[in-house]
Amino acid sequence: MKDEAAMQLALFDLDNTLLSGDSDYEWARHLMNQGILDRATFEKRNTEFFEQYKAGLLDINEFLDFQLQPLARHTRAELDAWHAEFMAQRVRPMITAKARELIKRHRDNGDLCALVTATNSFVTGPICRELDIPHLIATVPAQENGRFTGKSRGTPAFREGKVTRVEAWLEAQGLHWGSFERTWFYSDSLNDLPLLGLVTDPVAVDPDPTLRAHAERAGWAILNLHPAGAA
Repeated sequence: MKDEAAMQLALFDLDNTLLSGDSDYEWARHLMNQGILDRATFEKRNTEFFEQYKAGLLDINEFLDFQLQPLARHTRAELDAWHAEFMAQRVRPMITAKARELIKRHRDNGDLCALVTATNSFVTGPICRELDIPHLIATVPAQENGRFTGKSRGTPAFREGKVTRVEAWLEAQGLHWGSFERTWFYSDSLNDLPLLGLVTDPVAVDPDPTLRAHAERAGWAILNLHPAGAA
């Protein structure tokens, strides 16, 4: 890493930013396709939450109660096996060469890199490792005795919660925003405006209409990583 006087920080959103799709939504679809979740009762609600997220109307606590419950019904060995299939069948095809190149460019530059995502760390931990990003800041699903409880722990990494979680992570390393010469955050979503507004270099990646309009007004960089219509 560079000397502290010249440190730089690169933060990346995951869903529809580094991935040409949403890992949370696709994880639920994967479990439904495997017959692990009942499609008749789960699919409609999953889609409703996804639409609320895109519209900036998601109640994160209501969503987490829904989304984390399936983790509590199964052993970690079962979940890990299903996740390995999920990585092969759904996640790796959503990672473009451009996304990998962007991450590599920051890593090669010696920047401190972290993935910052509202999606829970069980789903996103293996994806973070696949992307070769050394740090993960995600919503944490609570565990007891090696099993998930179906609840979250601490502040969800969503909207202003991303700011809270990033600042706590920096503080734990003896760092703060002023430790860095430049800071980047890459995101597609209007939900990430709180964190985008704090960095020196906000980048809208294949942005939703609200974020695109904001980025154009503010003169922020706009980056395309995905084929048209991929998300």
